[in-house]
Amino acid sequence: MLDYVVKMTKDATQIKQSDHVKLRAVGFDDRTILQITLLAAWFNYINRVADALGVGRD
Repeated sequence: MLDYVVKMTKDATQIKQSDHVKLRAVGFDDRTILQITLLAAWFNYINRVADALGVGRD
């Protein structure tokens, strides 16, 4: 799962069907894969917004 999230964070266009197959092979179902994807995307979005606005910088 962490490999998937890192790959998605670096370049989501590189996610392939084979990445989902790997997640299913270790027990994640489609609903859970969707939840993992949505949560990672949300964190990436929020962090980029915060970075752009200088939130948390001294």
